[in-house]
Amino acid sequence: MDSNQQISKSTNLQINQTLHLADTALILGQRNSDWCAHGPILEQDIAITNITLDLIGQARNFYQYAATLINNAENKNETEDSLAYLRNEREFKNFLICELPNGNWAQTILRQFLFSVYQELLFEKLIACNDQQLSAIAAKSIKETKYHVKWSSEWVIRLGDGTEESKTKMEQAIDEIWMYTGEFFIANDYDIIDVTSIKSKWLEKINEIFEEATLSVPENTFMQSGGKNGIHTEYLGFLLSEMQVLQRTYPGANW
Repeated sequence: MDSNQQISKSTNLQINQTLHLADTALILGQRNSDWCAHGPILEQDIAITNITLDLIGQARNFYQYAATLINNAENKNETEDSLAYLRNEREFKNFLICELPNGNWAQTILRQFLFSVYQELLFEKLIACNDQQLSAIAAKSIKETKYHVKWSSEWVIRLGDGTEESKTKMEQAIDEIWMYTGEFFIANDYDIIDVTSIKSKWLEKINEIFEEATLSVPENTFMQSGGKNGIHTEYLGFLLSEMQVLQRTYPGANW
């Protein structure tokens, strides 16, 4: 393999990694946005909306960097808008857990908690990576993610160790969502860090909060995967149809 081919392959992996990070943040942000004006109380409505804005802000930073990489490598004219609004579902590389329907408040809280704990650990690794731009985005974003972990973990405890009904809903949420967490730790050829290396710390934090919430971590659960490689649930197509309709109807509209 000559040097040009090597650079091309390296850049392609870099692009895919950045798109994965962008897609994951965007899709979860889009899901969470459905809670705006529908939260259980005003304070928490504002909190989940702010988390949504944090995720979309992260997505924008990653998309802008991905667009720069693509344009430099392939002489294209991609933008954050085209990458978010003009790609089809097989081109998206987000985790499956992010595209699942919100369900009830317990399901949304649990999903945010499980993902945010992973994202904080991931950003800690990315800060130390060789890609200076990804490192800078991670360093900026981790401040927000720490709050996401704090907020969601408090709600997991509140619901799990609350009423009989709230505990039942949290247990049902675990049964429905846990099977999508295994994908966090499946290595992919474009990963620039070893995602398997953060699994033990992730489980340690999950167990800590679950114990306080009087909840149990499932054992021997079949794990779903495929999102990082563009294989998604039936839910993503409907989500993208709603999210992309304005840009596809009126090309050139901006964020």
